[in-house]
Amino acid sequence: MKRVAKPVFFVVSILIVALMVVSLTGISTTYGDKTTVYIKGGNDIRWGIDIRGGVDVTFTPPEGVDATDDQMSAAESVITTRLVTLHITDYEVYTDYSKDRIIVRFPWKEGESNFNPEEAIQELGETAMLTFREGNEVDETGKPTGVTAENIILEGKDIKSASAYYNSQAQSANDRYGVSLELEESGKQAFAEATTRLAGKGCISIWMDDTLISAPNVNEPLTNGQASITGNFTAEEAQDLANKINSGALPFKLETENYSTINPTMGLGARDVMVEAGVIAYIIIAIYMIFFFRVPGIVAAIALMGQIAGSIAAVSGFFGFVPSFTLTLPGIAGIILSIGMGVDANVITSARIKEEILAGKSIDGAITLGYDRAFSAILDGNLTLMLTAIVLMGAFGPADSLFAKLLSPLFFLFGSTTAGAVYSFGYTLLVGAIMNFICGVTASRLMLKSLSRYKVFRKPYLYGGKRA
Repeated sequence: MKRVAKPVFFVVSILIVALMVVSLTGISTTYGDKTTVYIKGGNDIRWGIDIRGGVDVTFTPPEGVDATDDQMSAAESVITTRLVTLHITDYEVYTDYSKDRIIVRFPWKEGESNFNPEEAIQELGETAMLTFREGNEVDETGKPTGVTAENIILEGKDIKSASAYYNSQAQSANDRYGVSLELEESGKQAFAEATTRLAGKGCISIWMDDTLISAPNVNEPLTNGQASITGNFTAEEAQDLANKINSGALPFKLETENYSTINPTMGLGARDVMVEAGVIAYIIIAIYMIFFFRVPGIVAAIALMGQIAGSIAAVSGFFGFVPSFTLTLPGIAGIILSIGMGVDANVITSARIKEEILAGKSIDGAITLGYDRAFSAILDGNLTLMLTAIVLMGAFGPADSLFAKLLSPLFFLFGSTTAGAVYSFGYTLLVGAIMNFICGVTASRLMLKSLSRYKVFRKPYLYGGKRA
């Protein structure tokens, strides 16, 4: 058996305690009114709408309308633009193309008391007013004024389609990505006259409601009902502009399938209750483990602390390679459930060690056999948990997420859906299972083998054996 150095217990324990402290507090400096965050902590966790309060609404086309994917993308673009116009930047918008649904979530503004969710939802779902206007004169609020306000060249009904394209033969790299326009008969004459008059000396601005989305210069007369917009676009920017233009030509108004609002006081109260329940559960579990399994129980309690710290760090943005994650009430439940799985792993291992001690094995042999024989059961349980978490994240996460793409064949017949609360639950379950392998198996094994080398801990009674 490979021996573990005595100081390993203290090194691992100190690292776990340090991780717990830093994951809760973070590391930052404040100079004047500027705070610089070096490592994010518990205070930097992005709480879900079910905790901080907000609106959760699902939009669909009217009954009987079978919207295309392009139309759904265009509708999503409208909603996103309107959210930004309303100064709501911390939002979530997901489009379920298989079921023609758009799920929108946005939080209450801090300190807000008179917000009317019904009015906001109605405004988000209205048909977009797309206009092409002469020039790009704006007032101090960014709305069209002067010639731009007075001279509307085209409306959304005059646009037949807009699509992003890539031209590898373009002379300039800035012109390779662009947006092509095709006009309806109703807009061809007005557009031809405007482009002839403005060619080489003006621009035609594009507006969604009262928000300027583009202002391309007119280089030449365009008289055949087709046009191309270029100008240092990336592929994503070109597609985004095409979606916004198409949104103005949507043949339907979005309808509200359902919506819910959550008061922030209720959400924060539920969060605090769940956190308190988790702390109490940890204390009871630690006492139980120490009472029944003695030294392995002490090690298990420390390992569980590491698992909790790792779960908090994974949602706060503590690790630079893992972005901060929105934590919901089901997400907190996922952390608590994964801790239960960690307890299960430690109970199995500690019970195995106790059995080997009672069977007459040496302390070193009992520890080695206990971990080896318990590992298969721990592996099976945690792999099952991880697979469940992956399916939840694939079924209820954004359509462009890794697991959604991997599992897309499974959802071909009935489609996936987007529920951030369930996605958060799956994420914390997955993180908890991974941390269980790191802390509940690897770290606890190192700590127990290290601790067992001290003379004071070389008594079988301390590992579940009978008192001599």
